[in-house]
Amino acid sequence: MKSRYETAKEAFIDSIDLDDYIELDSSLAAYRQLEHSISKPLKMILLFGRPGTGKSILLNRLQKKLGETREIHYLDTPAINEKEFFHKFFKVLTHKTLPQNTEVNFSALVNYCRNLRGKREIIIILDEAQMYGAEMMEKIRLLSDSRAVKFIVSLHKTDDEDVIAKEHFQSRIWEVIELRNATLKDQTAYIHKKLLKKNLFEIANSIKDKHMKLIHKFTKGNYRECNKMMFTIFEICEYYDKNEPTKISYDQLSKKIIEMAALKLGYIDV
Repeated sequence: MKSRYETAKEAFIDSIDLDDYIELDSSLAAYRQLEHSISKPLKMILLFGRPGTGKSILLNRLQKKLGETREIHYLDTPAINEKEFFHKFFKVLTHKTLPQNTEVNFSALVNYCRNLRGKREIIIILDEAQMYGAEMMEKIRLLSDSRAVKFIVSLHKTDDEDVIAKEHFQSRIWEVIELRNATLKDQTAYIHKKLLKKNLFEIANSIKDKHMKLIHKFTKGNYRECNKMMFTIFEICEYYDKNEPTKISYDQLSKKIIEMAALKLGYIDV
């Protein structure tokens, strides 16, 4: 028989599947801001935040919701070089695939975009755009100057550099949307909603406010870290449920189990 904790564990497998999307006040606000920005006459929009703040799933949701009425293309994997990028871009513009060894004339591509102005409004989402170099981003900026193509650029924010300060973004980005780690309130709602979607009401009720505070302290409100933490917590619970059920309380999550998970994940030392 499948343990209740196995189902709970599966709810926190890290995914950008829209079926796993949890709507929170903060993510809804970011989505509305992004949707509003798209309606403005902007050339480039910057979406940034630390890894695990929900950028990719937000972009997936945007494409799914607006894709039926707007021409939106999501390049989720960065091209390994300029040639690969321009081949992808050419296919977006023409709906045709170039032979692999064909070189793309950049000037001709810019002119082609200019000729599309007023005929099509193409939105291209560039995820993981920190992988593109300054020269590549400058060419993307020149393509956006055609005003036929609008770019949503998604980047990681890092400790040692502010992406907005990068030279190729200083004067080119017209709108900036930052995703942050979750507050305690949002992370609590996130965990509860994940469990309730699986009809795990008893398990959701077993996680008290004091537990949520401890989980938030360890994960700092990062959704990816939260998923890892909750997965590990329920993995430990699953073990006890199957092998030593007398050592687990079904009414209240044990602080000891949370700390065991934190130890396993390296949040705390022995």
